[in-house]
Amino acid sequence: MTAKLHLDRAHLQGLYRGMLRIRRFEARCVELYQAQAIRGFLHLYDGEEGVAVGVMAALQPQDAVVATYREHGQALARGVPMDRLLAEMLGKVEGSCRGRGGSMHIFDGARRFYGGNAIVGGGLPLAAGLALADARLRPGAVTACFFGEGAVTEGAFHETMNLASIWRLPLLLVCENNLYAMGMPVAEAEAQPSIHRKAEAYRVAAASVDGMDPVEVESAARHAVECVRSGHGPFLLECRTYRFRAHSMFDAQSYRSREEIAQWRERDPLERLRRWMQDNHQITADQFQAIADEVEQELAAALAFAEAGTLEPVEELERFVLMDHVPQEQPQGNAP
Repeated sequence: MTAKLHLDRAHLQGLYRGMLRIRRFEARCVELYQAQAIRGFLHLYDGEEGVAVGVMAALQPQDAVVATYREHGQALARGVPMDRLLAEMLGKVEGSCRGRGGSMHIFDGARRFYGGNAIVGGGLPLAAGLALADARLRPGAVTACFFGEGAVTEGAFHETMNLASIWRLPLLLVCENNLYAMGMPVAEAEAQPSIHRKAEAYRVAAASVDGMDPVEVESAARHAVECVRSGHGPFLLECRTYRFRAHSMFDAQSYRSREEIAQWRERDPLERLRRWMQDNHQITADQFQAIADEVEQELAAALAFAEAGTLEPVEELERFVLMDHVPQEQPQGNAP
């Protein structure tokens, strides 16, 4: 079920700007990776931008977010500054977690962004824990957990669904179903390939939405968040989407054809929204160019910031292996 949104020009342009920031950021990351300025693995979100901006638009600052190892999009949409994000990618101290997380473990405590997770499905039980804590400490807060369709074959998915339902946790489960678990087609791995229908076994509310349409995603996410925030327990939102690039930079993509990718590119969430806004006189060509220029300027400034950053001193490398301070948090509002 989706609720009809009241959309104005500023909001639509904001959705488009949010997706363009992610698209351009990752395109620059590819260049930096090929120049070996970014090390390790790089999993791109290219094509899935509509999911991140749509869901984040439905969340509030008090809410928590747990993402996957393809989390650049969620991080930018959540408000992690682009300069700190790019510094993190380059392993600099000025990064969002001092360069220690890199591409797969983006973290920003101030924005309650609990980061990417390199383990498939690994974020699900963490999100359940956050939701359980917030039920005591932050009444009304929602934890949104992003994961891919490959994660639903993990025991962590089923354990999380079961506990979240029994304990009625304030948890929004966002499955980004891009049709392939690495190279395995979901239809060949899942007896029930409609992921949202798995929720029925756990008596969890669920819906499926076109993840290539940010407006539809936002509408569905607002309905889901409202259900969760009002105390009805967890909600599973399946967003059917597609990644235009390979699973990672080392993937030869032998499991899918160029024709298939080309067909999905015709549903590019940026171009769909761009055409709709133009056809409905919601934006002018000059305004499109102004947004593109603004994003390029932000990206250039972020790159300059990141490249001017510093690497962690060798003598500091053992720091944070063990915690030297355990933060204590007191309940807020009418928490028991």
